[in-house]
Amino acid sequence: MVAGIIGLGLMGGSLGLALKEIKYFDKILGHDHNIGHQKEAIELNLVDEIVDFKELKKVDVLFLAVPVDGIIKILENLKDIKNDMTIIDLGSTKEKIVNSCPKEIKKNLIPAHPMTGTEKFGPSASVEGLYIDKIVVLCDLESVGDRQKNLSIDLFEKIGMKIIKMDSHSHDIHAAFISHLPHAISYALANTVLSQEDSKSILALAAGGFRDMSRIAKSNPDMWTDIFKQNKEFLLQSIELFEKELSKIKNVIQEEEWDKVHKSMEEAGKLHKIL
Repeated sequence: MVAGIIGLGLMGGSLGLALKEIKYFDKILGHDHNIGHQKEAIELNLVDEIVDFKELKKVDVLFLAVPVDGIIKILENLKDIKNDMTIIDLGSTKEKIVNSCPKEIKKNLIPAHPMTGTEKFGPSASVEGLYIDKIVVLCDLESVGDRQKNLSIDLFEKIGMKIIKMDSHSHDIHAAFISHLPHAISYALANTVLSQEDSKSILALAAGGFRDMSRIAKSNPDMWTDIFKQNKEFLLQSIELFEKELSKIKNVIQEEEWDKVHKSMEEAGKLHKIL
């Protein structure tokens, strides 16, 4: 079998390494709109060969590791693929992709969201083992072909992932709270500090807490603008609920109700019994 990967950054490049490790495919082909990324991917041995888009229509399994808007555009150009191809998108939102997928290839598309990554991007950010012991959410599997479903489950299990099945609507709600809201908060925190502190003070005083919370603000702004746009409704709901919680802690601090501050911290600490 032959695999193709469109998008050779962190997710696509790391996937190439994972697929090479399990030797599932005879050849792994790659494509990226960025010529520099194509060259880098070959130098780093992330894929075996760079090909044009037309060649990828002939592969057995095609992974789409690009931003959501890009995935939707690519799907529009895959209506003429062979009947048994499996398409696996790795987008961070799912419902719009599912709803936008042409009916001709609905059964071919596996909507997947690997819950992993780093704040780095580009082919050089690719790392071995990125997917091992991480969750992958597979959505709306009742709408896809048995071959595509079984192959995708087998593939993700072989690269070491834990599979959760969910409908795309529910996925987007949960992703807003677990993934997208933290990124919005991190960007806001970074901008708040940048607007008030000079770089020397930030460098001198920033400790573990600030570094941990602001780390993901280094994530690719092109990709995350796209994610925020695609999941706007649920992200806004999560931001509004966060604002209410922030307002509560602000009020009890303002009123010096330290027992309530303490209780709020205790309640928040229960999260780590789950994680």
